Amino acid sequence: MTARPVTTYTERPWLALYRDGTTAHITPEHETMLDLFRATVSRSPDAVALRYFDGTLTFADLDARSDALAVALAEHGFAAGDRLAIYTQNNPAFVVGLLAAWKAGGAAVAINPMNKARELTYLLADSGATALLCLKELYAAVARDVIAGGEVRVQTVFTCSPLDEQDRDDQRLFAGAARTGAVEGTLDLARVFTEYAGRSPEPVSPRGEDVAVLTYTSGTTGVPKGAMNTHANMAFNSQTYRDWMGLGPDDAVLGVAPLFHITGLIGHVGIALLAGCPLVLAHRFEPHVVMDAIREHRPTFTVGSITVFISLSGLEGSTREDWSSFRMLYSGGAPIAPAVTDQFQEKTGLYIHNIYGLTETNSPSHAVPLGVKAPVDPTSGALSVGVPVFDTVVRILDEDGKEAPVGEIGEIVTAGPQVVPGYWQKPEATEQSLPGGELRTGDVGFMDERGWFFLVDRKKDMINAAGYKVWPREVEDVLYGHPAVREVAVVGVPDEYRGESVKAYVSLKPGVSATEQELIDYARDQMAAYKYPRSIEFLDELPKTTTGKILRRELRAPTA
Repeated sequence: MTARPVTTYTERPWLALYRDGTTAHITPEHETMLDLFRATVSRSPDAVALRYFDGTLTFADLDARSDALAVALAEHGFAAGDRLAIYTQNNPAFVVGLLAAWKAGGAAVAINPMNKARELTYLLADSGATALLCLKELYAAVARDVIAGGEVRVQTVFTCSPLDEQDRDDQRLFAGAARTGAVEGTLDLARVFTEYAGRSPEPVSPRGEDVAVLTYTSGTTGVPKGAMNTHANMAFNSQTYRDWMGLGPDDAVLGVAPLFHITGLIGHVGIALLAGCPLVLAHRFEPHVVMDAIREHRPTFTVGSITVFISLSGLEGSTREDWSSFRMLYSGGAPIAPAVTDQFQEKTGLYIHNIYGLTETNSPSHAVPLGVKAPVDPTSGALSVGVPVFDTVVRILDEDGKEAPVGEIGEIVTAGPQVVPGYWQKPEATEQSLPGGELRTGDVGFMDERGWFFLVDRKKDMINAAGYKVWPREVEDVLYGHPAVREVAVVGVPDEYRGESVKAYVSLKPGVSATEQELIDYARDQMAAYKYPRSIEFLDELPKTTTGKILRRELRAPTA
């Protein structure tokens, strides 16, 4: 089964549902991210590019700051093809660093600011980064010792403060942060902007196939792998966001996803640089701080994990008026239970559109068309993740590697201009996951007769209970329908009789109670006997990644 368009929506003539062959098409306007940015600067130099608390930067400001950093990089030995590692939160410095790496003829390495010494050492060594841009506190706590350890190639370090580019110091986030003063052994980014002001780097013209950013996979099945996100990959899917969702210069993007993550890179930075609209940043996700940013800056669009929307809508004092500036919301990174979208819409008046993709697909490979509600599969209760986006061919393969019939479950396999060419210096992993340039996602799903795709689960998360396959996602979706459940994760636990048994970890909504037996009975009433959870454990918070995805593997660990 292969996807191609069969039905065109009247709301947007270019949107289609897909099956069996061809896909809806767009013509990319820019081959590289640097071309994309330069076109916006030329068109709208004085338009606001970033809003960061009470600070603003125009596109001309971004151009000037990234020029200065690119010159400083070159003067300190950064050469064409080198990598600049960026180890910050959602600060303006992250965007400046991206642009500067490209202007200096190199690539960026996006690093999770939660990474500690062991993880940072691996990423810097694997990527071969020769320069590092990081927050001062991260340099003092982690990076200084890593660099001194001699296992990495980093020669030059630029440090920045979370207080840069703003005047208002929010003590909820910035207590103890240093605004000024160079850190010994590093170059202060704010001083670089002053000392190199007015200087331009040697002109470079990257190619579409050149690596723009190395983004590292989570490494759940081995060591992290650096996905080679090329300029052409990123430029294509930045345009996909813009055209699929109708974004333009009058919009404003709320940056709730971490910028080191592919959703933040494309769905926040890429679309803002392309559309010429402001990107609203708030350092890191703290619900009250982000809600304040929504109230102050009135964004019109965001894409983030469903846990972000659950957290924001559940804030005490949050009202429909707080959400009234948004024209559209999209959520990706983790499956969404239909009950959650219904509850969110009832509270805020906004429908959350699904989007699906991976690091290796530069964010979206599927999305729900704007203004259309995703269908719910009547058998599994799953909410559709959408239809393939422009120029994207998707197949469902069975366990023998053959195309599965419509409605049959198999592995989702994706090909298109947004799919990365491979993993950094890992040809065997590339061949395994990307044979012939087609991505084996490791996700299990199916396509219905109208072309809607449904994500069932990760292949590795399937539970084998007495010989029966149980997909955690289905059990989770049922439990999300209980009025007391805020978040839920389902895993398989060892069972002497059944091999594995279904266990649910649940966090409850504030001020609401439920017993283990009550939730077990609730699920049993709606599911086959082999599917419902045999045990439930209540937690205040479920473990999550920085992008808000619930970590089932950490819940499995105590029982492994």
